[in-house]
Amino acid sequence: MSEQMIAKKQQQVDEVVAKIEAAQSMIVVDYLGLTVEEVTELRKQLREAGVEFKVIKNTIMRRALDSMEIDYHAEVFQGPTAVAFGMEDAVEPARILKDFAKGAEALELKGGVIEGNTLSKEEISRIASLPNREGLLSMLLSVLQAPVRNVAYAVKAVAEAKEEEDVA
Repeated sequence: MSEQMIAKKQQQVDEVVAKIEAAQSMIVVDYLGLTVEEVTELRKQLREAGVEFKVIKNTIMRRALDSMEIDYHAEVFQGPTAVAFGMEDAVEPARILKDFAKGAEALELKGGVIEGNTLSKEEISRIASLPNREGLLSMLLSVLQAPVRNVAYAVKAVAEAKEEEDVA
């Protein structure tokens, strides 16, 4: 292999390493069998969510992950592979890809890395089922408000009972 080719491949590896470092998550999918319309729609949905979707050679991905010393499942990088880089939200790419795969059976989750943790396709699928950040925050707020709300109801009930005693 010529020095030019080696330099070009190293540049590609460096670009992928930079993307992985900048991303909060990286979800790997098999896209073989998707129609042009399906790929276009998927890219549109991902782009709107701030997710970069790229087709990257498996050898380039493996070299990038090896250089970063990130463990990965070797079977993830076999066959046609595309990668969704979640730049803003770690879970949103998994959620979009899982939802899209329900309507497009050709799209298959293979695995990924979320915040430095290597995950299998089953783990990615479970994470994609979680509510989004806003949903989790509203659930937390509801849990935190419950004791205060219960105290307020108790105080109100005592006050109403006291008023009824005073009237009688």
